[in-house]
Amino acid sequence: MDQTKNFYLTTTLPYVNSSPHIGFALEIIQADAICRYMSKQGYSVIFNTGTDEHGLKIYQKALEEGKDPQVYTDEYAKHFKDLKEKLNLSFNRFIRTTDKNHKEAAKHFWNLSLKNGDIYKDKYAVKYCVGCELEKQDSELENGKCPIHPNMNIELVEEENYYFKFSKYQEPLLKIYNENPSFVVPAFRLEEIKKFVSEGLKDFSISRLKEKMPWGVEVPGDSDHVMYVWFDALINYISTLGWPNKDSDFKDFWPGVQVAGKDNLRQQSAMWQAMLLSAGLKPSKQILIHGFINSDGQKMSKSLGNVIDPLKIVDNYGIDALRYYLLSDAPTFGEDMDYADDKFKNRVNGDLANGIGNLVARVTKMCETSGFEYILNFKKAEIEGVIDKTAQLMSEYKIDEVCAVLTYEVSVLDKHLQETKPWENIAENKELLELVLNKILFLLDNFEFILPTTKQRVFDHLGVSEDIETVKKVTHLTGLFPRIQ
Repeated sequence: MDQTKNFYLTTTLPYVNSSPHIGFALEIIQADAICRYMSKQGYSVIFNTGTDEHGLKIYQKALEEGKDPQVYTDEYAKHFKDLKEKLNLSFNRFIRTTDKNHKEAAKHFWNLSLKNGDIYKDKYAVKYCVGCELEKQDSELENGKCPIHPNMNIELVEEENYYFKFSKYQEPLLKIYNENPSFVVPAFRLEEIKKFVSEGLKDFSISRLKEKMPWGVEVPGDSDHVMYVWFDALINYISTLGWPNKDSDFKDFWPGVQVAGKDNLRQQSAMWQAMLLSAGLKPSKQILIHGFINSDGQKMSKSLGNVIDPLKIVDNYGIDALRYYLLSDAPTFGEDMDYADDKFKNRVNGDLANGIGNLVARVTKMCETSGFEYILNFKKAEIEGVIDKTAQLMSEYKIDEVCAVLTYEVSVLDKHLQETKPWENIAENKELLELVLNKILFLLDNFEFILPTTKQRVFDHLGVSEDIETVKKVTHLTGLFPRIQ
């Protein structure tokens, strides 16, 4: 297989201790846009997501609800798998860390690191944030609490655990970063992780005593311990490809691109890369780090009551409205974004309802009024420079700027209609309407990875084929994006 035409991308795996939130919706929609674009360019794409189902956080939640952990995770994993339909996503792999093949891969990975001399036993005494499932240094705490989970108490943990020789990989990691200036995007996140690694690495615990926390992958050769959740979970990025089986997709698709939030920077770009080196595997191809979504300038939290449910937005305004808002407003990949109802309303009304929605409605109405048959062949109506500009921006994953190109090109067509005023004499403007209609179809096709549902709706309404020229009468299409009052 020609690996140059293969593309693999994975999101992080969310914990199954709550329903999907808008932060994960941002991550998976960004990932989906990239994968749809690469598929359109002729790549064979594997798009992975799934659920992280082990660890203390999950175990405690299951106990709180009086459920067996497997029953609990089965229920919540379904919420995330159902996102494929609810958010119109294109992922073709969904891995659960409770899957048998994943657990077997995690054990094989452990043995490789053990054989390489990177796993040892020692006393474990640390401050631990259950919310992050990570050890915390005093310098990382604010008023004695984790700034990401201020509502949770830091736990003091002391027991004998297995450790991973993270400290061994300081120089190899810095070599990866220095030789690959785009290994972590955006650049300031690369500098952040370089600084973290340069200051020295501490070996980290990779097991827990089963008698205290039984919910995890059993350590090979030691039934008294289960794997630490991060060690187990990170391996999903290759277990989903069938690793370590010889006849798997791993050999053709790894290394891959990973999308993650800024709170995952250390795990994805340092811990996981060191683990890969330990197992004798290639590091990831690239790590794309997005920011958080705040609500009206405040960090989202259940206690403040400002958590945004993405599925409610979809129910009220449609999938592509949410999709476009997140892709156009979130710097990809960069700083945090701020969600506010007014911002959402203004973006959807301005760019979609008054933009592509209004343009489609006006042109199809004039075409219907004319009574003529129109030749629908968007491939002959390519707008100069749009494909190349899209390709250039997507090579750097600047999806927010791609959205701006779409909005601009729609405004150009709208301006052309305003100047030519075909509605004043529709009968004499058949060629103009046909050209504008096909240019609209061209834009919808080119930017399908941004607005896939919209493209499908318009093409289905008009009976347009991807490859066959269509000649038919056009009927009015309205209501693509109703104005939000």
